[in-house]
Amino acid sequence: MSLINYITQIQFECGAIRLLAGECERIGIRRPLIVTDAGIRAAGILDKVIATLASPAPVPVFDRTPPNPNESVVRDAVAMYRSHKCDGVIAVGGGSSIDLAKGVAVCATHDGPLQSFAVIEGGAARITSATAPVIAIPTTAGTGSEVGRGAILILDDGRKVGVISPFVVPRVAICDPDLTLGLPPLMTAATGMDAIAHCLETFMAPAFNPPADGIALDGLWRAWRHIERATRDGADRTARLNMMSASMQGALAFQKGLGCVHSLSHSLGGIDPRLHHGTLNAIFLPAVIAFNRASPSMQDESKLDRIAQAMGLASADEVGPAIRAMTATLGLPRGLGELGVTRELFPRIVAGALKDHSHKTNPHEASPDDYLAMLEASM
Repeated sequence: MSLINYITQIQFECGAIRLLAGECERIGIRRPLIVTDAGIRAAGILDKVIATLASPAPVPVFDRTPPNPNESVVRDAVAMYRSHKCDGVIAVGGGSSIDLAKGVAVCATHDGPLQSFAVIEGGAARITSATAPVIAIPTTAGTGSEVGRGAILILDDGRKVGVISPFVVPRVAICDPDLTLGLPPLMTAATGMDAIAHCLETFMAPAFNPPADGIALDGLWRAWRHIERATRDGADRTARLNMMSASMQGALAFQKGLGCVHSLSHSLGGIDPRLHHGTLNAIFLPAVIAFNRASPSMQDESKLDRIAQAMGLASADEVGPAIRAMTATLGLPRGLGELGVTRELFPRIVAGALKDHSHKTNPHEASPDDYLAMLEASM
């Protein structure tokens, strides 16, 4: 059975942040907790958000989101949510802040530790409509978590897991490209390659969902044409708008599932949380695309040819090399070796990838030896 389901209300335009107070009122959030990070506060974006709320009382702010949010920080934010008797969460930032906000929305309204809600622990069935409402305001164009049905969080035992449920999808996404103006070049590049990876992997996933395929291909078209411009000129509003759209579109297609790029990057990111998820995705993409090429679903629907067309390439053979070339052009690391990853980690990475929720939704299932070959090709 194929699930085709689009449920998030999205406000998308430059200056959309002005709509926040009205959206809070519409969905019944009167005492929000804002979840963000120190960088967003320092950049002055948090002040803009609070100003639009025009709240007579101080709004509680949890600004200690780490690059890869974990179970410990979820507990800390939940404690703040409960102590202020909050009734909803406003996430402001990149995918980390939005994912943390989703973890808070679940754990503040359900009994049990975060681990019990992980999809690989059967946790999807434990997440109910009691989940606190979330409004997501992205400040990067990468994860698309503002419209995604899951959060990626690191458990106390070191596993990087997905907390996935329709109840986790933000009730509102406020996508304001102006909030991404001036994002540093390397962060623009890394988050942008994350968006490209999402569009590519969701399109390659074998589930039957033509609307999601169309959304993903259009997102890829936008991202591939604008990522270099956005990286080179942080004030290019057209490039920023298209990158934010591509990010959102990749995540709208998440319902098809992802694949080996993400099972590998989730696993390695759990082993070393300092590694940026988007950078890892960019590195793994060429090897995974090469592995997927022989899959019947890829061949039956000429998927690699359609990907090449969206990227403006002459043939499917150019897709992997073009991604490698773009990664280099953007100034991102081109291989795992540049990140300090050693072959001694390969067994741990493979073990984690085999257990990841994205493993089963690849066009064809990877064996441990397949994963080892992909890792070697990505060094």
